[in-house]
Amino acid sequence: MTRVIDGKAIAAEIRSEIQLSVSSLTRNTAIVPGLAVVLVGDNPASQVYVRNKQKSARDIGMNSMDIKFHQDVDAATIESKLDELNQDESVHGILVQLPLPDHLDEKSIIRRISPMKDVDGLHPENVGLLLAGTPRFIPATPAGIQELLIRTNNNPSGKHVVVCGRSDIVGKPISALLLQKDKSANATVTICHTGTKDMGEITRQADILVAAVGIPELITADMVSEGVVVIDVGINRKPDRSKKSGYRLVGDVEYDGVLAKASAITPVPGGVGPMTIAMLLFNTMKSAKLTTD
Repeated sequence: MTRVIDGKAIAAEIRSEIQLSVSSLTRNTAIVPGLAVVLVGDNPASQVYVRNKQKSARDIGMNSMDIKFHQDVDAATIESKLDELNQDESVHGILVQLPLPDHLDEKSIIRRISPMKDVDGLHPENVGLLLAGTPRFIPATPAGIQELLIRTNNNPSGKHVVVCGRSDIVGKPISALLLQKDKSANATVTICHTGTKDMGEITRQADILVAAVGIPELITADMVSEGVVVIDVGINRKPDRSKKSGYRLVGDVEYDGVLAKASAITPVPGGVGPMTIAMLLFNTMKSAKLTTD
């Protein structure tokens, strides 16, 4: 019988663990971990993500700061604010909500964040540390994926992991993370992307499949083998007239068909999403602790 991986429940466990660490740190040092989230524009999905992140931070005793900019803001204004946050000792984690409007250079703005406060793990210095096998901050979604695998007894060690997608946020870092020589990684990793010929030929070889391509229901039942563990990172809106909103959320995996073949699978929503927020809080807590070293 297929196990549906409950990301909400596992994320709640992790948040409880972090809350204990926050309480201990604050009690012993008077330091309250602080997270600053920068939001540009009025993208509805981004607004929901930011609200969830901030509520989760406050619920476990962290301080949360909300910085909003108009859609047309210039890069210099954002960079000036980031410089200010970099110097603010009450802020331990800085996150710029992506994607940014087209007129802004995401890579340039990410580089402006202090690597010691880059709790998204996207600054080139932190990317390099991850590739070197000595990560400071593991990007939140890949870290969440690894925790999901470990905590559901699906250790990737010795397994063939196929990652569909090569984004800087998920595809590349989860591949780097799971190939490390570590008891919680040590996988053989193959990356598929839009230039891959006959993706199904490769995905059928997977013991563990990570779908992070941003294409609704791209991975179908004929593209996976019996017993595969499926981690669906995608979250896409699909028109559905039966819903009041006019759409429903689906992943990058055709859920019902793949469910019948998988030994374990994450749902959308309720799988990877809550884990991303939990691991962001973990990184913020870690950053606050680093200031005491």
